Amino acid sequence: MTTPQTPTRRMAFEIDTADFKSRPVAVIGYGSQGRAHALNMKDSGCDVIVGVRPGGKGDIRAKADGLRTAPIAEAARAASLIAILTPDMTHEAIFRDEIAPNISAGDAVLFAHGFTVHYGRIQAPDGVDIILVAPKGPGDLVRREFERGRGVPCLFAIHQDATGKARDRALSYTACIGGSTAGVIETSFAEETETDLFGEQAVLCGGATELVLAGYETLTEAGYQPEVAYFECMHELKLIVDLLYEGGLAKMHEFISETAIYGDLRSGPRVINAETKARMKEVLTDIQDGTFARDWIMENQAGKPQYNALLRKDLEHPIEKTGAALRSEMPWLQAGSNT
Repeated sequence: MTTPQTPTRRMAFEIDTADFKSRPVAVIGYGSQGRAHALNMKDSGCDVIVGVRPGGKGDIRAKADGLRTAPIAEAARAASLIAILTPDMTHEAIFRDEIAPNISAGDAVLFAHGFTVHYGRIQAPDGVDIILVAPKGPGDLVRREFERGRGVPCLFAIHQDATGKARDRALSYTACIGGSTAGVIETSFAEETETDLFGEQAVLCGGATELVLAGYETLTEAGYQPEVAYFECMHELKLIVDLLYEGGLAKMHEFISETAIYGDLRSGPRVINAETKARMKEVLTDIQDGTFARDWIMENQAGKPQYNALLRKDLEHPIEKTGAALRSEMPWLQAGSNT
């Protein structure tokens, strides 16, 4: 089990990006994070090559965005830093077949999530820096905030410093994607991986969605209208999350009624209690001891049957039908709408 490390709690660093910008950077993959990182670095003055499958969606989109593209092996060979921004389960094969044969001593390999390195899915060659830069937000937000002259806070970590410059490289990369504008915290691959997985599973995705579904079911099973249950348990969640995001518990309490505050303080612990926390600790233990990673790797190797079944069950929940109907009447939620 990993012993958590105290991070360097600094949000500002002295960063000189001149040397970093003098050498080509390869961004492997052009999905959510890949597109944001590549465009932000290009706009920051970096020489960016996007490594993608020729003729694929990523290749077409990157070229339309004005970026230079190349097959992954060629991009890796041409760059001094290779950022692997494809899905976690693709890293092992991409690194083994396309990147490892085409990197040289003094190069750097960067990840936006520590899963692959922390769980030993690749073997870092001698002479190569292995670094992490993890924006704390989705790629679309990383790009939008950069375009506004702002940024998304980033974590960074060093797994292998072969050149003595790994930390400078990580900080320069962070600056060039806009992260240093918002703030930077130094961590470790283990801490970033384990806390990220835990947050997704217990709070942000798994915990939040299960809480919403349970609330919706409780109200509809008691005879309340599905539409009203949807508004109370899902739609209004954004309003509360925005307040928490902007100012923590204090701002939420400032902007909700005293009745809501009293209900929060009285009933919140009845729903989320010591038993819930014990289940959270089980989730964290599975992450720390590698159980989750092994299960997820095996699930992928088997063709993701359980993943697909559980996802289908989630998307077939009645709240999805109710929500789709209600959102169709809200033009301001439609993509690209200026209403």
